[in-house]
Amino acid sequence: MIRSQAMRWPSLAVVLLAGTLACENTGEGLKQDAENAAEQTSQAAEKAGDAVSGAMMTAQVKSAIVADSRIRSGEINVDTDDALKTVTLKGSVMTAEEKVMAGEVATAKAGGYRVVNALVILP
Repeated sequence: MIRSQAMRWPSLAVVLLAGTLACENTGEGLKQDAENAAEQTSQAAEKAGDAVSGAMMTAQVKSAIVADSRIRSGEINVDTDDALKTVTLKGSVMTAEEKVMAGEVATAKAGGYRVVNALVILP
Protein backbone atom coordinates (compact mmCIF):
# COMPACT_ATOMS: atom_id res chain seq x y z
CA MET A 1 0.00 0.00 0.00
CA ILE A 2 2.78 2.42 0.67
CA ARG A 3 4.04 1.96 -2.80
CA SER A 4 0.66 2.78 -4.42
CA GLN A 5 0.37 6.03 -2.41
CA ALA A 6 3.88 6.95 -3.46
CA MET A 7 2.86 6.45 -7.10
CA ARG A 8 -0.17 8.72 -6.70
CA TRP A 9 1.80 11.84 -5.78
CA PRO A 10 3.76 12.09 -9.04
CA SER A 11 0.56 11.45 -10.98
CA LEU A 12 -1.21 14.16 -8.99
CA ALA A 13 1.68 16.54 -9.64
CA VAL A 14 1.46 15.88 -13.38
CA VAL A 15 -2.30 16.53 -13.37
CA LEU A 16 -1.88 19.77 -11.40
CA LEU A 17 0.93 20.96 -13.69
CA ALA A 18 -1.14 20.21 -16.78
CA GLY A 19 -4.11 22.04 -15.29
CA THR A 20 -1.95 25.07 -14.47
CA LEU A 21 -0.53 25.18 -18.00
CA ALA A 22 -4.00 24.81 -19.51
CA CYS A 23 -5.26 27.72 -17.43
CA GLU A 24 -2.30 29.82 -18.50
CA ASN A 25 -2.95 28.99 -22.16
CA THR A 26 -6.64 29.72 -21.71
CA GLY A 27 -5.76 33.04 -20.09
CA GLU A 28 -3.53 33.98 -23.01
CA GLY A 29 -6.25 32.88 -25.43
CA LEU A 30 -8.83 35.00 -23.64
CA LYS A 31 -6.47 37.95 -23.65
CA GLN A 32 -5.88 37.56 -27.39
CA ASP A 33 -9.62 37.17 -28.03
CA ALA A 34 -10.29 40.36 -26.05
CA GLU A 35 -7.65 42.25 -28.02
CA ASN A 36 -9.12 41.01 -31.32
CA ALA A 37 -12.63 42.00 -30.24
CA ALA A 38 -11.40 45.45 -29.20
CA GLU A 39 -9.72 45.96 -32.58
CA GLN A 40 -12.85 44.90 -34.48
CA THR A 41 -14.99 47.17 -32.33
CA SER A 42 -12.63 50.06 -32.98
CA GLN A 43 -12.77 49.48 -36.73
CA ALA A 44 -16.57 49.26 -36.68
CA ALA A 45 -16.78 52.48 -34.66
CA GLU A 46 -14.47 54.22 -37.12
CA LYS A 47 -16.64 53.15 -40.07
CA ALA A 48 -19.76 54.29 -38.24
CA GLY A 49 -18.05 57.59 -37.47
CA ASP A 50 -17.23 58.04 -41.15
CA ALA A 51 -20.85 57.43 -42.09
CA VAL A 52 -22.08 59.93 -39.50
CA SER A 53 -19.47 62.46 -40.58
CA GLY A 54 -20.46 62.06 -44.23
CA ALA A 55 -24.16 62.40 -43.39
CA MET A 56 -23.45 65.54 -41.38
CA MET A 57 -21.50 67.07 -44.26
CA THR A 58 -24.32 66.23 -46.67
CA ALA A 59 -26.86 67.91 -44.37
CA GLN A 60 -24.68 71.00 -43.88
CA VAL A 61 -24.11 71.51 -47.59
CA LYS A 62 -27.75 70.85 -48.52
CA SER A 63 -28.93 73.26 -45.79
CA ALA A 64 -26.58 75.97 -47.01
CA ILE A 65 -27.79 75.58 -50.59
CA VAL A 66 -31.45 75.63 -49.52
CA ALA A 67 -30.83 78.73 -47.38
CA ASP A 68 -29.36 80.64 -50.34
CA SER A 69 -32.31 82.46 -51.94
CA ARG A 70 -30.43 82.88 -55.23
CA ILE A 71 -30.59 79.12 -55.86
CA ARG A 72 -33.77 77.20 -56.60
CA SER A 73 -32.64 74.05 -54.83
CA GLY A 74 -35.63 71.73 -55.18
CA GLU A 75 -33.87 69.50 -57.69
CA ILE A 76 -30.39 69.46 -56.12
CA ASN A 77 -29.11 66.32 -54.41
CA VAL A 78 -25.96 66.29 -52.29
CA ASP A 79 -23.91 63.11 -51.87
CA THR A 80 -20.85 62.84 -49.64
CA ASP A 81 -18.11 60.24 -49.79
CA ASP A 82 -16.30 60.75 -46.50
CA ALA A 83 -13.58 58.23 -47.31
CA LEU A 84 -12.65 60.19 -50.46
CA LYS A 85 -13.51 63.56 -48.87
CA THR A 86 -15.76 64.38 -51.83
CA VAL A 87 -19.10 66.17 -51.99
CA THR A 88 -21.05 65.70 -55.23
CA LEU A 89 -23.89 67.93 -56.38
CA LYS A 90 -26.37 66.14 -58.66
CA GLY A 91 -29.67 67.10 -60.18
CA SER A 92 -30.71 70.16 -62.08
CA VAL A 93 -30.90 73.94 -61.85
CA MET A 94 -32.56 76.54 -64.06
CA THR A 95 -29.50 78.63 -65.03
CA ALA A 96 -25.74 78.49 -65.36
CA GLU A 97 -25.52 81.11 -62.59
CA GLU A 98 -27.41 78.84 -60.19
CA LYS A 99 -25.05 75.99 -61.00
CA VAL A 100 -22.02 78.19 -60.26
CA MET A 101 -23.59 79.56 -57.06
CA ALA A 102 -24.48 76.08 -55.82
CA GLY A 103 -20.89 74.97 -56.39
CA GLU A 104 -19.55 78.02 -54.57
CA VAL A 105 -21.87 77.50 -51.58
CA ALA A 106 -20.92 73.83 -51.39
CA THR A 107 -17.21 74.64 -51.58
CA ALA A 108 -17.52 77.26 -48.84
CA LYS A 109 -19.45 74.90 -46.57
CA ALA A 110 -17.47 71.72 -47.23
CA GLY A 111 -14.04 72.77 -46.01
CA GLY A 112 -11.49 70.02 -46.56
CA TYR A 113 -13.68 68.28 -49.14
CA ARG A 114 -13.46 68.35 -52.92
CA VAL A 115 -16.71 69.45 -54.56
CA VAL A 116 -17.86 67.82 -57.80
CA ASN A 117 -20.54 69.94 -59.45
CA ALA A 118 -22.49 67.53 -61.66
CA LEU A 119 -25.58 69.73 -61.87
CA VAL A 120 -27.24 70.06 -65.26
CA ILE A 121 -29.05 73.15 -66.52
CA LEU A 122 -32.69 72.57 -67.45
CA PRO A 123 -34.48 75.77 -68.45
